[in-house]
Amino acid sequence: MSSNGPVFQNSVYVGINLQDILYGVELVLYFKTMHVLLSSKVRHKKSDKFYVLFSSVMLLMITVWLSTQAIFGEEMWIVNANFSGGPDAYWARNVSAWYMDMGTTAIIILQLMTDGLMIYRCRMISDSYRVIVVPVILWLGTLVLGILVLVMSSSPGEDFFSGIAAQLGIAYYSLSVGLTAMLTWVICYRMVTHGREAKKQLGAEYASVYFSLLSIIIESVLPYTLSGIAFLVSFGMGSGTSITFACVYILMMMLILRVAYGQAWDETAKERPSTLKFNTATGTSGWTESNCLEENGA
Repeated sequence: MSSNGPVFQNSVYVGINLQDILYGVELVLYFKTMHVLLSSKVRHKKSDKFYVLFSSVMLLMITVWLSTQAIFGEEMWIVNANFSGGPDAYWARNVSAWYMDMGTTAIIILQLMTDGLMIYRCRMISDSYRVIVVPVILWLGTLVLGILVLVMSSSPGEDFFSGIAAQLGIAYYSLSVGLTAMLTWVICYRMVTHGREAKKQLGAEYASVYFSLLSIIIESVLPYTLSGIAFLVSFGMGSGTSITFACVYILMMMLILRVAYGQAWDETAKERPSTLKFNTATGTSGWTESNCLEENGA
């Protein structure tokens, strides 16, 4: 895909601004997550350290990606506004700059991390390791293709949007989006199935904690999958609008925040019904806030 005039330039501009807005949301979610995970008021699980590290690295990768995009936009539209041939010519000449390669590296690492977390969550929701065999193989495939994309896009005269690097990029994103779609379907299916069982046995009140529509959307990171499909289709068609579809990584931070609060589905969720307390004042059973904090600190 090459730059194609006003459509491409407007897409780059809209994409950068959209990602900046989402970055603000990401920062709020990150600091809220850190506050919960590092709070001294609750006991902590061993996995909390993992989520602290994962969230921090994820935020770092997003920051690197957005910084490189912002710097390139400033150079293209402001510093070199009078560049011979205009913004399109500047893009074609400098899109393979070293800091742009660094941004591409950051986004591929970020995508591998988020896909890996989805595989981990898929295993927790499922009852068997067999369900993640194919996803793990696909993940390894994206790892290999991601490395090849980085090698080719950083080669002299090559960039991510043209030549062999672009063809490898289509293969990489096809495999990655296919993996994400598969994991989203498995997670949605398992949560809907468990939700129906929980509603039948324990009532809608308990089921709504873990299996509401919002919970399923966050746990399966559905918007992340949909944005990936939109990017893949437009990128494969050579459309300049593909760059507009920012990856919705805030869903990952929302998922981690749910884990920190003890509201996400995990291996202990099936045993939680035994700890439900009966509310004699209302005649209903419910999952109390103290239970949630205890689970988070267990």
